[in-house]
Amino acid sequence: MSTRLRILVIDDEPPIRKLLRMGLSSQGYEVAEAGTGRAARQALAQAAVDLVILDLGLPDIGGHDLLRLIREGFPSLPVIVLSSRGDETGKVEALDLGADDYVTKPFGMNELLARMRTALRHQLAQQGERPVFRVEDLTVDLVRRLVRVGDREVKLSPKEYDMLRLLVQHAGKVLTHAFLLREIWGAVADPQYLRVYVRQLRQKIEPDPERPRYILTETGVGYRLRAPD
Repeated sequence: MSTRLRILVIDDEPPIRKLLRMGLSSQGYEVAEAGTGRAARQALAQAAVDLVILDLGLPDIGGHDLLRLIREGFPSLPVIVLSSRGDETGKVEALDLGADDYVTKPFGMNELLARMRTALRHQLAQQGERPVFRVEDLTVDLVRRLVRVGDREVKLSPKEYDMLRLLVQHAGKVLTHAFLLREIWGAVADPQYLRVYVRQLRQKIEPDPERPRYILTETGVGYRLRAPD
């Protein structure tokens, strides 16, 4: 039996499927393909899949509707969405429906592979929260609630720590504005809170807050904490 990870590519464009099949196969992945939502559902029912690459523009079923069905049937299955450039609303909706990440067409294979590795690591991390998170000089001890940059301990307010902890729990994954607001402040929170606290966090943990290395902005979508290499 094959021990290679199996990737299901759902895209109605044959050239894109061919590009992904060749690129992913060269990296040791086993690739299955579906050109429609119906074919995708059949593929998911027939054999185990380790990760899905989903194009939102399918001919027979909306990509968001298919994503909702995937999440209902396979709650922990990593899903990377392919979206068109400038479709910020579609990206946000997909992330809020449970997509792990997105890549904008046209995309580079190295970028996609990095997103896939992060999504697969995140899936494994959900089995148990890591006690200490490190990326470059930033260290977050989730047990002791300690944050350090190099040898310097950083003092955070409760809300600042709540935001950083949430980002750490989903390191490498983009978190939408709505998700962050809902998780930290509740459904009625003012979006301005988010900008204020992200700015404050960056002032405390970033070497250069104007050019952040840790808390990265996904324009029009949300924020992403850089994952360890």
